Amino acid sequence: MTQFTRRNFIKAAGGAAVAAGAAGFPMVSFGASKKVVVVGGGMGGAAAAKYIRMMDSSIEVTVIEANKHYYTCFMSNEVIHGRRSIDSIRFGYTGLAGHGVKVVHDIVTGIDANKQTVMTKGGHHFKYDRCIVAPGVDFKWEKIEGYDAKVAEDIPHAWKAGSQTVTLRKQIESMKDGGVVAICPPPNPFRCPPGPYERTSLIAAYLKKNKPKSKIVVLDPKPKFSKMGLFTAAWEKYYGYKSSDSMIDWQGTPKGSDDNVLKSVDAKTRTVTTGFNELKADVLNIIPAQKAGKIAFAAGLTKGDWCPVHHNTFESTIHKNIHVIGDAAIQSPLPKSGYAANSEAKVTAAAVVALLNGKDAPTPSWVNTCYSFVHPGDGISVAMVYNLVDGKVSKVKGSGGLTPGYAKSTMEMRAREEQYALSWFKNITHDTFG
Repeated sequence: MTQFTRRNFIKAAGGAAVAAGAAGFPMVSFGASKKVVVVGGGMGGAAAAKYIRMMDSSIEVTVIEANKHYYTCFMSNEVIHGRRSIDSIRFGYTGLAGHGVKVVHDIVTGIDANKQTVMTKGGHHFKYDRCIVAPGVDFKWEKIEGYDAKVAEDIPHAWKAGSQTVTLRKQIESMKDGGVVAICPPPNPFRCPPGPYERTSLIAAYLKKNKPKSKIVVLDPKPKFSKMGLFTAAWEKYYGYKSSDSMIDWQGTPKGSDDNVLKSVDAKTRTVTTGFNELKADVLNIIPAQKAGKIAFAAGLTKGDWCPVHHNTFESTIHKNIHVIGDAAIQSPLPKSGYAANSEAKVTAAAVVALLNGKDAPTPSWVNTCYSFVHPGDGISVAMVYNLVDGKVSKVKGSGGLTPGYAKSTMEMRAREEQYALSWFKNITHDTFG
């Protein structure tokens, strides 16, 4: 962070937390008539459930989540690199239960906004006074001929961490030296904008050490990407980027062109076809275009691919008493990231507690920080604080910042960024699931 010191950022972020908790945290009453149902137990849903109970222990909070464990998307690229185990990014729901949150493992099939009821595949109905929907993302499979959920088990996207993360790691491990890894990032908007490029960096770090004759080709449908200057500088420093023997070949797409827009996949030959090119790879990593999670569509919460919300409370503009948080919400300029979802969860929790107690929702503010690894011992970050201006999320001028380039930083500073990232991971996962 250059223009804004880490100390001042933490002060501003602390202000965001205070604003989010301005509903009177903790608020303890002795009734038990207020019910909140949270659909989805990821970074947004789990944090919202926990913070509602912390703010008002009289509110009955039920989380409905299909899976027994949640694997974080962030840090999953370290698993693919090989320096972190898949178990280290797996989290259960015992911590939420400790806060009095009821956790039900079932699949939500519908939400009746008029009857204020959530229905599940298991045949259960859950009444609510307020519902929080945190469905994450789904994929637009129809955009790529020959690629679907079944094919993705062998040609993984690994964009929802878990078994596919392990599959991709094993494929890279077993690839011959001199092989080609092709990575196909999605078009905007999508979950974790720097993620494909951190993945490129960490796969390159593994190949450089273990299979130095190998190449990574990135077929990007965009002309530029998040933290592009910092990533490409690191690729030049470590992987020979822009040289004749570069390990990384990033191929962008000029605006208005479809040069590297993925059209089809031949799973048998591991060949991808774009608007301009055809490439056969030894390992294919295809990250499809994205949209809101399935239940958002089933519940009629979407406009286009995503869910419109009132930014002061994240309540749906389509259905009253239903709030949508995390990647599925239209919340720009907040990014679709795990940390942003956590911040939205706290703001929404404060709003829900206030509204259920007959008060006005507090004035919100949000914070986001995103770390990326470009090489072992070398990390980068971007941070920003947001507030509400004219009813919309807005960046706070002068807040946040970006890691300086190599010319204005030392390797000691860059190594510290890596340590900050590891500390951040422990803090946010404990904050959400602990």
